[in-house]
Amino acid sequence: MTYKVNNAVVIGAGTMGAAIAAHLANAGIPVTLLDIVPDKFTVEEEKQGLKLKDKAVRNRIVNEGFQRALKSRPASFVSDDHSVLVTLGNLEDDFGAVGRADWVIEAVVENLEIKRALMARIDQARKGDAIISTNTSGIPVHSIAAGLSEGFCSHFLGTHFFNPPRYLKLLEIIPTPDTLPEVVAFISHFGEFRLGKGIVLCNDTPNFIGNRIGSVAGAFALDYILEHGYTVPEVDAITGTVMGRPKTATFRLLDLVGIDVANHVRTNLAEAIPEDSTAQKVLNSKPGNALSQALIDKGWLGRKSGQGFYKTVLDNDTKEYWTLNLGTLEHEPPGEKPRFESIGKAKDLEEPADRLKVMLGGEDRAADLVRALVFHGLSYASQCIPEISDLPDAIDNAARWGFMHAAGPFETWDSLGVADTAELMRSSGYQPAGWVAEMLDAGHETFYKYENGSQVAIYNPAKKEYVDLKKSTRLIILKSLKDSGGVVAQNPSATMIDMGDGVALVEFHTKMNALDADIGLMIDEALTRVTTDYEGLVIGNQGENFSVGANLLFVVMTSQNEAWDQLDQAIRGLQDLHMRMRYFPKPVVVAPAGMVLGGGAEMSMHASRVVAAMESYIGLVEVSAGVIPAGGGTKEMLRRVVNPPMRTKNTIDFPFLQRLFEQIGQAKVAISAEEARQMAMLSPVDRVVMNRDHLLSAAKTEVLEMAAKGYSPPLPEKIYAAGRDALSGLRVGVFMFRAGGYISEHDRLVGDKLAHVLTGGELSRAAWVDEQYILDLEREAFLSLCGEKLTQDRMWHLLQTGKPLRN
Repeated sequence: MTYKVNNAVVIGAGTMGAAIAAHLANAGIPVTLLDIVPDKFTVEEEKQGLKLKDKAVRNRIVNEGFQRALKSRPASFVSDDHSVLVTLGNLEDDFGAVGRADWVIEAVVENLEIKRALMARIDQARKGDAIISTNTSGIPVHSIAAGLSEGFCSHFLGTHFFNPPRYLKLLEIIPTPDTLPEVVAFISHFGEFRLGKGIVLCNDTPNFIGNRIGSVAGAFALDYILEHGYTVPEVDAITGTVMGRPKTATFRLLDLVGIDVANHVRTNLAEAIPEDSTAQKVLNSKPGNALSQALIDKGWLGRKSGQGFYKTVLDNDTKEYWTLNLGTLEHEPPGEKPRFESIGKAKDLEEPADRLKVMLGGEDRAADLVRALVFHGLSYASQCIPEISDLPDAIDNAARWGFMHAAGPFETWDSLGVADTAELMRSSGYQPAGWVAEMLDAGHETFYKYENGSQVAIYNPAKKEYVDLKKSTRLIILKSLKDSGGVVAQNPSATMIDMGDGVALVEFHTKMNALDADIGLMIDEALTRVTTDYEGLVIGNQGENFSVGANLLFVVMTSQNEAWDQLDQAIRGLQDLHMRMRYFPKPVVVAPAGMVLGGGAEMSMHASRVVAAMESYIGLVEVSAGVIPAGGGTKEMLRRVVNPPMRTKNTIDFPFLQRLFEQIGQAKVAISAEEARQMAMLSPVDRVVMNRDHLLSAAKTEVLEMAAKGYSPPLPEKIYAAGRDALSGLRVGVFMFRAGGYISEHDRLVGDKLAHVLTGGELSRAAWVDEQYILDLEREAFLSLCGEKLTQDRMWHLLQTGKPLRN
């Protein structure tokens, strides 16, 4: 049977249910969100004279959940427009939606009896081929469907999303013995390709994989921290990015998850795995549980209640983050940042494994904590095989995709050296599982086998041999291409790689992928080679961010040295490169993801086509540095936003110019690729890919398809220049903002320069001008602003703090 998901139903509009519905809508799937009917009025409803039968009352609970999703930050929806795909209803009036749905996802309270009663209703209403799943995080999946029809049970499984569903890649799929293999295969494929998820198949064991490993690791960490007297600031300085983990580290993560939620998961898990002695020791830790309960009793549940391990305090409009004293349970103002010798030695190393090696070899309190966390984590992960998974890679994937760790436990172990690390673990009191010693004794030195830097096989403890890893057909790993001889050309900042099938790629590898002269030279060389040797070019990379923009250090140093000819040449070079890309005779596809700022956004806008990861945050942010876009970004926005309406006679230009002035002048950054499309930084024909792992493959395919269809570049286009009347109007707006105290005098100067470029300057009347005319205005404005000391101060502040300066 061929399955499909043309529409879905999510039951339960709590934090998870509403966010899952939002993510389905993000993928373009119409979804109905249902919840229970309230049995009493709110005070406000009573004042309004509403009745229980009124729709506003009956849908109150589902509407409240939906509104939370709309207002959530980080945003649950990729754009406000996508929220129209969510239809709200209740479980009494609108249950008929279940009978029309291709996929029904249950996300109600973690109560077995409530879930089973709901499933019985769904069993009676569902279509014969509808897939039903539960988002439970702890209840055995098979028990939820016990006693229901054969057709229901064969189409029922667990689909455990991680919160927030839009951002965390992990989707655990938990089949029961009755689930049809084709149902598992379909949902796995749909989750990966349509929802952008990393799929991990789990055994139906307590808390599955992610929360089993994560809960025990968290309980151990809290127990160790309390026993050895670490402070909240110390722990979060140690257990964050320097260890290859998110910035939320330990206590910020608990505040984000909710202290009550973490406590509930820990308590339920302790009851569900009485035979797991390692877990029981930490899950039932009296100090850790007492601390959690004390905070719950105070109502200090974390971010959702306004305080937990952290508390935000406003002092003269300045935010301070006070931390909880774990001894007195009182919040204290920030003091000096914790400093540790081992972290100082490790923090500037690029590879997480190298940082970890340095810290594990340290002799301070930070090193002690890192050793304890890493050794316990490796030990427990090995002990969980084969109970929660037959193979180590499922546990690694769950750690990376569910908790955003740079590497999973077995990948980490490989990078540290399995045999040496196992010996250190034993000497520290952390025992690896017996199968690890068997593996080493048999001469197998790593958990993974590697070819050209890529994992190709994983050790199977049951078979006592390696088994091939199944890799997605859409996965391209640039390191593997390079290691296997795919490098065509290289310089310190960029590499040209042969992707095969007649497609070349340029990869950046500067810090934060900031654009510099060498990147420009490599793209220019690649375009020349593509002219004769390739079908087209992809510009993309597998760094965290596509590009944060131009090399700001070069700009400010050149400005302070008054090397204006050098700076002018650099800007001209970037403009010329972008124009060469725009009118290149073969397809140039840019594949952005992560931050795509300033020059990175301008480069994307000059591509033949953009294939963007959904999680691309695109924006022209140059005003934050006291300048305006000068790599063709202002010109492109005029071409995209102002040109189309001005081709219609008697159209008023000012509203379109005002839109651009506000967007660029406020340094707005899109929260997703789809919002970037609404902001005209992506075009209607540009593609958006949900799964970032598929991005480079999709970009390569796009090049080949465009070439096969006989791609030809666009015709040169004139740009509408509104002239001095529109310029005066924009400058009046800037003046009023300055007079009202909303912007500084330097902001006014930057705003005037931006207005000058957007309107084409002091033209006596509107005209259609060459692209180069606007490019010249951009460059002149940029250079003049770089000569301002206040702009240079803004640049230095951005470089030193990462935050804009309002001066």
